[in-house]
Amino acid sequence: MPNFAVEHVNRVRSVVQSRNGRERTATANRITQSWIRCLDEYRLDPGTCAEPEVVSPAELRERQERLADVQAVAKVEMANLYQQLAGSGYAIMLTDREGVLLNYFGDPAFTHAASKTGLMPGAVWSERAQGTNGMGTCLFERRPVTVHQDEHYLSRNTGLSCAAAPIFDHEGELVGVLDASGESRLAQQHTLALVSMSVQMIENRVFLHQFRHDFILRFHNRPEFVGTLSEGAIALSVTGKVLAATRCALFQLGFTDRAEIVGRDITELFNITFPGLIDSTVRKAFHPVPVFEIRNGARFFAVVYQPLSTSGVRHAPNIGLLPGAAAREAPAAPPDSPLDRLQLGDPVMAANVDKAKRVLERNVAIMLLGETGTGKEMFARAIHASGSRANRPFIAINCASIPESLIESELFGYRSGAFTGASKEGQRGKLLQANSGTLFLDEIGDMPVALQARLLRVLEEREVIPLGSETPVKLDIRLVSATHCDLPKKIALGEFREDLYYRLQGVTLTLPPLRERADRGALIRHLAAEESDEDSPVELDARLLFLLEQQRWPGNVRQLRHLLRSMIALRETDRLSVRDLPPEYQAGAADLALAPGEEPAPEPPVETSLNTLESAERRALLQVLQRHEWNLSGVARELDISRNTLYRKLQRLNIKPPEKSLVH
Repeated sequence: MPNFAVEHVNRVRSVVQSRNGRERTATANRITQSWIRCLDEYRLDPGTCAEPEVVSPAELRERQERLADVQAVAKVEMANLYQQLAGSGYAIMLTDREGVLLNYFGDPAFTHAASKTGLMPGAVWSERAQGTNGMGTCLFERRPVTVHQDEHYLSRNTGLSCAAAPIFDHEGELVGVLDASGESRLAQQHTLALVSMSVQMIENRVFLHQFRHDFILRFHNRPEFVGTLSEGAIALSVTGKVLAATRCALFQLGFTDRAEIVGRDITELFNITFPGLIDSTVRKAFHPVPVFEIRNGARFFAVVYQPLSTSGVRHAPNIGLLPGAAAREAPAAPPDSPLDRLQLGDPVMAANVDKAKRVLERNVAIMLLGETGTGKEMFARAIHASGSRANRPFIAINCASIPESLIESELFGYRSGAFTGASKEGQRGKLLQANSGTLFLDEIGDMPVALQARLLRVLEEREVIPLGSETPVKLDIRLVSATHCDLPKKIALGEFREDLYYRLQGVTLTLPPLRERADRGALIRHLAAEESDEDSPVELDARLLFLLEQQRWPGNVRQLRHLLRSMIALRETDRLSVRDLPPEYQAGAADLALAPGEEPAPEPPVETSLNTLESAERRALLQVLQRHEWNLSGVARELDISRNTLYRKLQRLNIKPPEKSLVH
């Protein structure tokens, strides 16, 4: 054992055995108490060289599926947090309530520490398994903690600095931990603050998603903070009863326990009736309206939103349908924006849309991340069309498709005679063409480094000088950029300017790949409707829809749209089936496609790769499916899982619907 490890083990045993922590700070006292638990209760050897505990791949998948809704939201916030800490040697991790690591965003500089300590999906980071550490100690204490280097119990973890915060659900149950760990020599409290803010965002987004089919009251004591991280949110029934509330809502109203508020009528909290609050919200065009808290008379500003429709859009409440409402017609709801129409039920996309709407009219650059084909340009166009610049130019330029020798003139334009071969009339560059509108820089990661410096200067000074000219022209543009590249990695390699990265990164939105979207079925139907002729809409039968939802879609939404476009163009009827699929998509469709008059195939045998537990799970799931007549929505509700999780279970357990089932 190395000398530093021996010294650490001796120090741990000495502190625990003496039980003397008076000379240590308050934070260290908590560390000392954790060391006592590790040695006396868990019987852990601080110098152990045993391999870290890791659950099986099957158990990891099951744990990930259990937290599918939380994970979907957390991935976005983890990516944002990782970008904020990029280059600092940190990794961002999400665990479940038992400390099993579910997801991991790792900094390349952190690979060495990760390999030494077992920071990998499936690893168990509870105190019982890994001693004092950010994730495990946070789970035990149920509050944000930092554990810095030699505060760790196991000597092999003393190179780490960890900042972790607990994630709670709307019932106050601990569901997991978000953690940032790295090899920083300094314990940085600002890292813990960033982690805690990300957790608050995750909790808020999960809450809004879980109660999307109920009324949502969002409030704060300052109107400009409604819709931000610090707002309070309360879910209400159609009769105005409190169903649930966020931690921020409880804090602002002075409650410590959710039981104090759940079940109450809204009139017991604020000096306004439920119909009156909705009426005020509609009349104020969904701007926060003043309300007063009953107990202390404190003033808040509130806005209430109607449950999501089946299309995933919130409309203005129909006041006339609410109990106790006066007979009157509700004012017309504001029209759905193009951004709203991108929400089809996926929580990650819903969070992206919400963030985009909040900065729509502000001078904030937006960066879109995501795999090729995830719809980054479509999202950028929706941003443009949803704001006050909708009638102004939208100029898109793909930085990867223009030759390096031409990209400067394309962006900045040139005067007549600026260079050999230049047009006599000169040319207005894309920046000037986008003036007063939106400039979309696609594949920004492929822009030549030399040109990045000039673009940065333009963005800072808000003026452009065409090639061959000396007169600057003022610019007023909304800037949206997009890339599928890992820009922090490019920065580390010297291929992208760090200062330009931070200038483009005002708000970063990560678009999920199609295979991870929870709204695949709705999206497939939506795209089919878009590609259909208005006078002859095309339908998809249940088996085709089911099969399309199971595809991996490496080309994402772009691949799906092109497939649907081809199928619709070649169709013989207005109802598409599995037989309309091109040959390359037919693999795996044999069990779903039946010839006319052919009897349904018997249930496929359980794959030999299934273990005993999986076989039992398969039989139990088949019983539930048969009881619900293959209504997947009903099955998902009974099992308390998302449809997305249910689809993954069907695929993993080799369960396919019978011919005549209606998969819906």
